Amino acid sequence: MVMDINHRKLSHEIIEFYDKLSSWELAVVKGTGHSLSHIHAVEILGVNGAMRMKELAEKMGITTGTLTVQIDKMVRSGLVMRQVPQTDRRAVLVTLTEAGEVIYQQHDELHHQLTKQLTMKMSDDERRCLLGLFERMNHEF
Repeated sequence: MVMDINHRKLSHEIIEFYDKLSSWELAVVKGTGHSLSHIHAVEILGVNGAMRMKELAEKMGITTGTLTVQIDKMVRSGLVMRQVPQTDRRAVLVTLTEAGEVIYQQHDELHHQLTKQLTMKMSDDERRCLLGLFERMNHEF
């Protein structure tokens, strides 16, 4: 029975953390002139480099149709560009433009600052443990 209480408490803590992180993310993006979904696409492309539309849609958890509309807007705003690789002309790759790379670097730095702030009172061992736990949880998704 104790295990159920711990799982329930852990579940509530994860949800509270997610809510706080989401609120922080919305506040950070609010004044940029870009939508949160555009910033998420920029983040994924910044970390992974050029990606096929299907791959990017899967990472974002949206359909390729929804992504197509979003990428059209992002191309118009100068954040990304589409490329057709010479090796497979049927594929379309999405990559960051210079402006998109700048947005990625700025947003990534905000994430680094938040991470430092949240973990500053942790020991190196605690940070390593936290990293390992996040890696394991992310692998489960």
